[in-house]
Amino acid sequence: MNTLRKGISAGLMICAMSVTAAPALADTYIVAVGAASNSLQGRSAAKFAEDLGAKLGDAHTVQFYADGQLGDEKELIQKLRLGTVQFTLVSSIMTNVAPEFALFDMPFLVQDRAHLKAIDTEIVQKDLAPKAEEAGLKVLSTWENGFRQITNNTRPINTPADLEGLKIRTPSSEWRVSMFKEWGANPTPMAFSEVFVALQTGTMDGQENPLTNITGANFQEVQKYLSMTGHVYSPTYLTTGLGTWDGLPDEVKEAALSVSASVQDWSFSQGETADNELVDKVKAAGVEVNQPDKKAFIEASAPVYAAFASQVEGGDVLVSRAQALAK
Repeated sequence: MNTLRKGISAGLMICAMSVTAAPALADTYIVAVGAASNSLQGRSAAKFAEDLGAKLGDAHTVQFYADGQLGDEKELIQKLRLGTVQFTLVSSIMTNVAPEFALFDMPFLVQDRAHLKAIDTEIVQKDLAPKAEEAGLKVLSTWENGFRQITNNTRPINTPADLEGLKIRTPSSEWRVSMFKEWGANPTPMAFSEVFVALQTGTMDGQENPLTNITGANFQEVQKYLSMTGHVYSPTYLTTGLGTWDGLPDEVKEAALSVSASVQDWSFSQGETADNELVDKVKAAGVEVNQPDKKAFIEASAPVYAAFASQVEGGDVLVSRAQALAK
């Protein structure tokens, strides 16, 4: 990993300029994420880049960028389509690519990591990935982003009523915005890279993210309360441009699929470990942690499911299929 990052740093300015100017050379593959490098998303992408480079050998070069160096998720999706970035991780904004991906915005749907893996096999790859291909994207695998928790600077969140009027940053997902509106908050979509300053200055009262993202971006330094709602278990999708994928040599495709499968298991394991460690890190920063009334949140979420069933074609069937895969 250190060797990979040193190589990246040495040519950072030149590489960054080249990616925005023209597609990368055929034997150079760029892996970029908008997430913080020390978040689970960032570390998973870095491991994919490192393992892919090792598998491909010296005939190919794999470059890795994190911390939004090449753009946020929205910008990286466009670069996938242009072929100037070969691989990225896309999370909540995948709903902007195809509305069916909002399945993962349904509160308290995914029970655990085994459940997510089953949904990836039976629903993502068979039903949702083809929808992404219609939009010019190829989803290779579904990894962990994590169970999302709420932080804020006003009060502990025990029930939806405690969110009343709070300015909560969300990703650019209409369903996440709808969910928090349903719970009484004032949600505002914002790029992840802007969140720390928004919390620090009071532009936002709070935000919601997995613990790996919360601590990866040091939100615990500018937040007073962490409420362990676990309201959404959001995945992140290893994605490439469909045009890029169609043009890759077979050995590169095989290597990417093989590495993506191994990193999926790695990301789930890392997420589980983080669940057991990061709460203590947040507490050590002086943040008050509470366990909310999840039953109250589940009851308040019924309208979100009803809207998904009515607004997304086949939405009720997708939900039923996903729920049936839980053990």
